[in-house]
Amino acid sequence: MSTADTAPEKERSAPDTMSSGGRRAGDSVFSVLSIGSGLLIFVTLAAVAIFLTTESIPAITASREFSGTAEFSLVEYTLPLVFGTVLASAIALLIAIPVSVGIALFISHFAPRRMASGLGYMIDLLAAVPSVVYGLWGGVWLVPKLEPLYVFLNTYFGWIPLFAGEPTAPMRNLASASVVLAVMVLPIITAVSREVFLQTPRLQEEAALALGATRWETIRTVVLPFGRGGVVAASMLGLGRALGETMAVLMILAPGATFSLHILEVGRHNSIAANIASKSAEASGVDMSLLIFTGLVLFVLTFVINAIARWIVARSGPKS
Repeated sequence: MSTADTAPEKERSAPDTMSSGGRRAGDSVFSVLSIGSGLLIFVTLAAVAIFLTTESIPAITASREFSGTAEFSLVEYTLPLVFGTVLASAIALLIAIPVSVGIALFISHFAPRRMASGLGYMIDLLAAVPSVVYGLWGGVWLVPKLEPLYVFLNTYFGWIPLFAGEPTAPMRNLASASVVLAVMVLPIITAVSREVFLQTPRLQEEAALALGATRWETIRTVVLPFGRGGVVAASMLGLGRALGETMAVLMILAPGATFSLHILEVGRHNSIAANIASKSAEASGVDMSLLIFTGLVLFVLTFVINAIARWIVARSGPKS
């Protein structure tokens, strides 16, 4: 082969080598940054868990020392808070899920494009409203408006444990806190459900309509089964938000520490986050350690909820 034949080949291979070297350097930098960012999340999560665990040890030790006495009981202090937190969040989901799914279906399948775009923007905007604003709105405006409803429920449905008891004004009870929590988790559930419903295969919907199904029958037989996993995952994400909500609950709920199911009674329930926020400024020593222990319980609870949500999202995704 002549020198003239090999020269162009060398010229062609040189840029490729330089380009390959440049890509390798860029890939290395990008890989290091990506791995570092991912590890930072785990390090932060581990740091929070280690802090909560180590700072809770004095409360756990004191609980063992005074076990069986009336002076101090870690379980008796924590369990009513867990009960109030879970009960308020569960009621909030019962209120928010039907409304959120209905809004998501209207935006994705019924509303005109311009209206759907505007409604979607407004729903997303609700998620940006600070918790303290929801607390002010709920405590000042919503609670007095709900009083006639609570009286009606207690009068005619008082045989149901949830509506039993004596509702007294102002209605700063668990029911009011749950309604505000439902409004706060509504944007999360609606946004995720809307995106899931929009991913429903168009051919399946058209096939159902071609077979004579009405629009509601198409939604019931095609859209809802397709988006069932996404709605469940969205609901659990909303549950995680409701479990950790602090300011809105603190500003609305009159605190208590019982296992009562009477959500219309005042001074019966409290949540972990609201209890920590109300007492942390004056707590010290074992009292602060006790609050940190309740924070550890809430941390584990929300972590489990979000892990289950991610698992459901993964299982509801497209299969390869």
